[in-house]
Amino acid sequence: MICVMDDITLTPDLERFAAEAVAAGRYRDMSEVVQAGLSLLKEAEAEVADFVASLEAARAEGEQDGFLTAAQVENRVRQAIARVAARHG
Repeated sequence: MICVMDDITLTPDLERFAAEAVAAGRYRDMSEVVQAGLSLLKEAEAEVADFVASLEAARAEGEQDGFLTAAQVENRVRQAIARVAARHG
């Protein structure tokens, strides 16, 4: 199904940018520019949702297993760096 929307308003800057993209041949027409922009917005929002879900999962895991102190995190990072350095050293 195709949705036709004639009442889209762009700022002058965005309209100029889109027109330049069409003139440069990167897009067939303004409709294709808007579709590309909406596709990128959809992807970005999905990535944000995935990130928020991973944060919530990490928080739930921390609440279940306990949280590390800053010193414990620093110690683990230093140990990991030492292991990598030993493999490459």
